[in-house]
Amino acid sequence: MKTALVCGAGGFIGGHLVKKLKAQGYWVRGVDLKRHEYVESPADEFVVGDLRDPRLVAEVIDRKFDEVYQLAADMGGAGFVFTGENDAAIMHNSALINLNVLEELRHKGVGKVFYSSSACMYPEYNQLDPSKPVTAEDSAYPAMPDSEYGWEKLFSERLYFAYHRNYGMDVRVARFHNIFGPEGTWEGGREKAPAAMCRKVAETPEGGVIEVWGPGTQTRSFLYIDECLEAVERFMKSDYIGPLNIGSEEMISINDLARMTIEISGKNLSIRNVPGPVGVQGRNSDNTRIREKLGWAPHRPLREGMERTYAWVAEQVAKKQKAKEAVAQSN
Repeated sequence: MKTALVCGAGGFIGGHLVKKLKAQGYWVRGVDLKRHEYVESPADEFVVGDLRDPRLVAEVIDRKFDEVYQLAADMGGAGFVFTGENDAAIMHNSALINLNVLEELRHKGVGKVFYSSSACMYPEYNQLDPSKPVTAEDSAYPAMPDSEYGWEKLFSERLYFAYHRNYGMDVRVARFHNIFGPEGTWEGGREKAPAAMCRKVAETPEGGVIEVWGPGTQTRSFLYIDECLEAVERFMKSDYIGPLNIGSEEMISINDLARMTIEISGKNLSIRNVPGPVGVQGRNSDNTRIREKLGWAPHRPLREGMERTYAWVAEQVAKKQKAKEAVAQSN
């Protein structure tokens, strides 16, 4: 039986990854600051602990795992990353996690270690035109990410590659492009755009208005969780160490994403664009390299994933509303 350690197992991607690994017959240990908010983890062991603490890291990396997946990070959507208010915590916490994990793996050994970097590390100057963003893997330098989150991801990428060169560690470094789906954060400020759109639409009554940050012309691509995990599995089985974009090439404007969500809901709603953090003007995954290295690339339509995600978020919104009504009646 293969063994796997999933760091960040209480999060959205990590939670889905644990389920996939268990379905494939792995023995899995998960670790996170918290348990998953929406589902019970099927991990064989789940450790609630802080990977910023080297003592905790030494406890959870107590053997040579066949595979380690390092997804743990201090992160969130535009409302968390681009305000500037969380920059020090984002850089300190995420970098410290990676430093601790890599150093412990160096001592204990590991078959392969996967690191989830982000498209946020690409230079802002290549993403000023919403219709023609440049995100080929070799376009990362000269470096100029638009956020401290991106700078930390770039640093940590280099850290993993340095451990590969100096200590022979078998690494896989992926650059995730806006992964979304059910069982992820959908409120509170750390949610990503697809979940935020689904929440706003689900909460707004017929004939109402939803607010969209920025002009709405800014573009992104979004990758559904199932294809993300398929890409990770194929990447881990390959001989390529990265960096490798894992994302969709189906680019859409944020206003059009809002319109798609409204259409899925069946409601008659309108959009109001308001000031807010937006990040770069355009971002899309360049999948040239993933086709070359894996002979495969994500291909499912965005609409398919948004339909599934809206159904799940709408259910959460209904549950929360029902709970509020119950409390009001009891008072």
